[in-house]
Amino acid sequence: MTSFLIRRVGQAALVMVLVSAAAFLLFNYVGDPVNNLVGQEASFEDRQALRDRLGLNDSAPVQFIRFMGNALTGDFGISYRMQRPVSDLVAERLPATVELVLASALFSLLLGIPMGVYTAIHREGVLSRLVLSVSLIGVSLPTFVIGIGLIYLFSVTLGWLPSFGRGDTVSLGFWTTGLLTAGGLKALVLPAVTLGLFQMTFIQRLVRAEMIEVLGTDYIRTARAMGVPRNRVHYVYALKNTLLPVITVIGLKLGELIAFSIVTETVFQWPGLGLLFIQAVAFADIPIMAAYLVMVALVFVIINLAVDVLYAVVDPRLRTSRGASNE
Repeated sequence: MTSFLIRRVGQAALVMVLVSAAAFLLFNYVGDPVNNLVGQEASFEDRQALRDRLGLNDSAPVQFIRFMGNALTGDFGISYRMQRPVSDLVAERLPATVELVLASALFSLLLGIPMGVYTAIHREGVLSRLVLSVSLIGVSLPTFVIGIGLIYLFSVTLGWLPSFGRGDTVSLGFWTTGLLTAGGLKALVLPAVTLGLFQMTFIQRLVRAEMIEVLGTDYIRTARAMGVPRNRVHYVYALKNTLLPVITVIGLKLGELIAFSIVTETVFQWPGLGLLFIQAVAFADIPIMAAYLVMVALVFVIINLAVDVLYAVVDPRLRTSRGASNE
C-alpha cells in the first residue's frame, strides 16, 4: 500500500509539472505581457525596464524555475485587466465556486445513487420507467439550455427564485458564504441543480447498470436461496459491490463539476472562478488563465488520488494483490 501511494503521488507530481509547463507557455507565447501592462505611449526604455523587472529577458529555463517556485506559493502575478494580484482575485471568487460545486455534488449523489438502486430493483415499475425517461433530458440537453429553461420557469414565470447573482452573503473572515442567509440559499438552488443535473442522471444510470449486473451474479442468487432477507441482499451485499466500480467514475465526474461550472456561472452570473476565467479569456488576461488551469489540474489530481486510495480501502483484494506483486 505504501509503495502504491508513493507511486501515485509521483505520478500526480509529474502531471502537475506538465500542467505548470503548459501554463508557463501561456505567459511566454500568448501575447506580450508588457503590452498588456503599459500603454501605447510607453517608450522603448520603459518597456525594457519593465521586462527586466519582470524577468522576461532571462532564459526560458530560469523563467520556468521561477514560475514553478511562484506557483508553489500561489503567486501567479498581477492581473492584466484588474491590476490586482491573481491570488487575491482567486481568494475572493473561490468560496462561491466551492459552495456551488459542493451543493451540486450533494444533489447529484443524494439523488443519483438512490434513483439508480431503485430503478435497478424495480426494473418493470411505472415509476422506474418514468425516472429513466426523464433522466434522458439531463443526459441529452446542454448545461446552458437547462439553465436558461430553469430561469424561465422558476424566475421569469413563477418568480420563486432569483435568476442571477449569489444573493446575500455573510463574511466569516477569509470566507464569504451565502449558506447562512435565505437569499443566498435561494440563489444557490438553480445554479446547483443546473450544474448537478447531468452528473446526477449519469450516476443514476451508471449505478442502475452496475446494480443489475450484480443482482444477476451467483452469490446473490445463493443468498436469496438461503433465505437472506431481501433488503439485506439488495442494500448490503449487492449495493456494496455495485459501488466498487462506480467509485472511480463518480470521482472523475465530480471533478468535472469544476470544468462545467464555467458555463453555469456564466449563465447565472455566479461570481466564482468560472466566470472570472471567462472574463479573463475575453481580455486575454494570461495570469488568471494560468492560475485557473493549474488549480483545475490540482483538483483533478487530488480527486484521482483520493479515489484510488478509497478504492483500495473498500476492496481488500486490491491491497492483497498489490502486496503480492511487491514481494
